[in-house]
Amino acid sequence: MKLAMIAAIGAHNQLGLNGDMPWKRSLSSDLKFFRKTTAHHPMVMGRKTFESLPGLLPGREHLVITSSNLPAQEHLQTYPDLESFLQAWKDSDQTVYVIGGGSIYRQFLPYADELILTQIDSDFDADTWFPQFDASQYDQTLLDTVEENGYTYRHIRYRRKPEDHAENLAEDQAR
Repeated sequence: MKLAMIAAIGAHNQLGLNGDMPWKRSLSSDLKFFRKTTAHHPMVMGRKTFESLPGLLPGREHLVITSSNLPAQEHLQTYPDLESFLQAWKDSDQTVYVIGGGSIYRQFLPYADELILTQIDSDFDADTWFPQFDASQYDQTLLDTVEENGYTYRHIRYRRKPEDHAENLAEDQAR
């Protein structure tokens, strides 16, 4: 399995406010970017992120890390914790997108092969932040720059350098 984290963040890693994005849904081009990037791929998330979705997103498996019981439905799988998810998906050849929230991003960061971030050049009030990460551990590619509804943002792909990934996993497993 390849793990790719995808998130939109403000200038200081702001991720969420009151269960929504701090900029609300005003970046429609970014929502289209998310839809196109994650289409036909499984997505792993926490329960609150799952409940914030408008419903099951078409063409994607929804993998939810939760201790709560969610009603069974097609295209939805639940896992009680990170370890059970990793065990279940370890032999998969698919790219799985980590889509939030803050706690899920923090737990998955040591395992992520890449980060696909929408970096917005604005500050926002927030109650949830994307975790700090060492950008020097990644090769960075600017995918595009967008101006929309008074905001400027960039889509950047961070691919973890192989030697840094092995070190991170060894340190995490030693804990």
